[in-house]
Amino acid sequence: MTSAVLLQPRSGSTLTERLARSAVATEGAGIATSDVPDWLAAERLACRTRVRQIPFADLDGWSFRAGSGNLRHRSGRFFTVEGLHVVRPDVGMEWQQPIIVQTEIGILGILAKEFDGTLHFLMQAKVEPGNPNLVQLSPTVQATRSNYTKAHGGTAVKYLEHFLDPPPGGVLTDVLQSEHGAWFYRKRNRNMIVEITGEVPADERFRWLTLGQLGRLLQQDNVVNMDSRTVLASAPLAYPEHGAIRSDADVASWFTGQRASHEVRAHRIPLAQVAGWCRDEHRIYRPDQRYFRVLAVAVEGANREVSSWSQPLIEPVAPGVVGFAYRTFAGVPHVLVHARVEGGFLDTVELAPTVQCVPANYTQASAAQRPPFLDLMLEAPPERVRYAATHSEEGGRFRNAESRYLVVATDEAATPTEAPPGYHWVTPGQLSWLAGHSRYVNVQARTLLAILQTRAAEIGQDSWVGHAAGRYPAART
Repeated sequence: MTSAVLLQPRSGSTLTERLARSAVATEGAGIATSDVPDWLAAERLACRTRVRQIPFADLDGWSFRAGSGNLRHRSGRFFTVEGLHVVRPDVGMEWQQPIIVQTEIGILGILAKEFDGTLHFLMQAKVEPGNPNLVQLSPTVQATRSNYTKAHGGTAVKYLEHFLDPPPGGVLTDVLQSEHGAWFYRKRNRNMIVEITGEVPADERFRWLTLGQLGRLLQQDNVVNMDSRTVLASAPLAYPEHGAIRSDADVASWFTGQRASHEVRAHRIPLAQVAGWCRDEHRIYRPDQRYFRVLAVAVEGANREVSSWSQPLIEPVAPGVVGFAYRTFAGVPHVLVHARVEGGFLDTVELAPTVQCVPANYTQASAAQRPPFLDLMLEAPPERVRYAATHSEEGGRFRNAESRYLVVATDEAATPTEAPPGYHWVTPGQLSWLAGHSRYVNVQARTLLAILQTRAAEIGQDSWVGHAAGRYPAART
């Protein structure tokens, strides 16, 4: 006799409604939204963290390996700085560069819990040595495998057990996502949101916040860190869309075609053999001072699993500009995505924002050599800027890596309905659907998607994402 099997729903039909309720809740049960910056500032003072640049020779446990010149830790864990050789026969391009190689998969996880009928998310005030303001809102767990297996000899990662062994039915989202393909070689992290019903031990460095609160905080500079933004982008929200320029199947087919049409040959080479880069006692850099440099820092007094350490970091030469062109078609909002090639991607291209670059790298470039639509972002009048804030990238590997993130309303003359090759109009809902797949939407586009996710109910309205005429200055770099 066959025993009865109790089937489970294939999806949580009420989850999108619960997330939507959280997204419109601009205050919550944990901490007032207006108090979060002061809480982060207090944590910054309490930790007394000091970060200073040091010579490579003063790195503790790190060294350039004989022969290859690769920069690695004596344990063989964490990450290495190696060389990358990229060839693109389809467009006649070739280059070499340093790159971070971190093969292990880390966990970026946010705990969710319902308070008074509204989902809240447990966020951490975390020190990262590369953050310009040191402490930002991070996921509940933000840890590499080396960290959570205690390769550093430090303390255990709080709340890790909820993500290593999540409760049945508790996983709201779980997807492997890439990170910066220009600075990481095929780096992936597990992005998770896990709901719990039991009690969670209190900790002064953690607070419960709604999606609506996080949406308000994302309007402020350098408050919500990159790892939080990428996890929030994976939340399966529903959007009030009655159609799109192209169907989901057409968008997916276009994207697959973009991946198939680009030929990218990228392979690791010894750091000592990277052409066009120099090394002195403090930096690895290009003589023309473009793109980025590799340097070393010592960290003291951090309120982390270990209180002090030293490590290499990548530092870009100047701030970046990252932005979506935004239009409505038949009343439905769309953003212009770019199928972007980066040397460190596992699958040739990922969907990126309309513009993603460091303008300082193009000061001597001709108009034809400048990234498409860059001037549209730099010269946007205030009344067209729907969103503007400065956010830093991953502070555990990059130093002072800031970009001005923008959403700019455009028109037919600036961004035609028939998008140029390599670009495509998609709705926020389609972008959210694509972000549920591994390596479809890049980390910069996921930051902008996190903005859309936390304000999904308002998209298409004049007030969405805090827009008010004249509120934001033109984004000039």
